[in-house]
Amino acid sequence: MSLDVFLGFDGDCEEAVRFYAGVFGLPVPVDMMRYGQTPGGGLPGVDKDRILYAMLPIFGGHVMFSDCPSGPGHVKGTNFALTLGTGDEGEIEQVFAGLSQGGQVLMPLGKTFFSEFYGMVTDRFGITWQLSKTPFDS
Repeated sequence: MSLDVFLGFDGDCEEAVRFYAGVFGLPVPVDMMRYGQTPGGGLPGVDKDRILYAMLPIFGGHVMFSDCPSGPGHVKGTNFALTLGTGDEGEIEQVFAGLSQGGQVLMPLGKTFFSEFYGMVTDRFGITWQLSKTPFDS
């Protein structure tokens, strides 16, 4: 299982990725996915040029980046989620159930276009977690 971090931005994600790549001496990823590239041509009401996903390998971990959809709700300083990745769906179900106790399920476990098995929950302490079946398994 790997523990990584997912950072959210409000339209300045690409600038942030370029900044952090420079700070850590990494190449800027050329495969940043934009909302307009999602299956079906994007999400309604979301700027198609905003970044949906980018990743930098920093000190053995994965720092993932995304622009939040336009609109209220983005608050700098609270724009992160811890991300657990493993190839074991049973382990994902067990951890998701534990984190959900007293918390709020934001996205139930299930198949998405980007993961065979994914879910998102905010635990009772206000920490958001993303759990995913992933090749990042350590």
